[in-house]
Amino acid sequence: MLAEMARQDQLANDLANASTPGYKADRVSQRSFGDLMLSNSTDGSVVGPLGAGSAIDKQVTDVRPQALRATGQPLDLAVEGDGWFGVQTKQGVRYTRNGSFSADAQGKLVDQLGNAVLGVGGKPVAVTEGTIDSTKVALFNLRNPLKQGDSNFTGQAGGQATGTVRSGSLEGSGVDPARAMIDLMASMRTLEATQRAITTIDTTLQQTSSQVGTLPG
Repeated sequence: MLAEMARQDQLANDLANASTPGYKADRVSQRSFGDLMLSNSTDGSVVGPLGAGSAIDKQVTDVRPQALRATGQPLDLAVEGDGWFGVQTKQGVRYTRNGSFSADAQGKLVDQLGNAVLGVGGKPVAVTEGTIDSTKVALFNLRNPLKQGDSNFTGQAGGQATGTVRSGSLEGSGVDPARAMIDLMASMRTLEATQRAITTIDTTLQQTSSQVGTLPG
């Protein structure tokens, strides 16, 4: 049940970001928690294994590039191919594929949280008359990306990114809503079946204890 609850949290988060530009979906895999070897209590012969349930094995983020959609907004940027935008946050440099940017009061390109978008050489990107020079926006090659929230990632940046910046476009979300809904319903059915099994076991134990207490002698 704990494994399915964790899986449902992941799926619900994906569904909530089905329309978030540049969002990267997660995938959760499960493993057997362990097997119990059953044996015949009379002669000790092996009956076979009994599964002790499942546990979350690992959670992997699918960082593959998604299709781009045109918005016509000059400050909307998308990475065509491989590469990540860099933003300067209070916690340090973070990386994102969400190019829904805007201009701050100082005329600098910022993300939705007001973090400055990094340009070539680590300099801020200037916004002039509502437009920017997309060649001035830095792209980073990121290894081992790890989610940090708000569409931001950490990782080892190094090497030249092979992608290009496209102005007036945004990368689509990596979530397939239909698949996520099907997975969520399957997880709910598994959770319900497990709950019924626990209820059955609890009822059986109650009946056993009450009947043993009424036996004569």
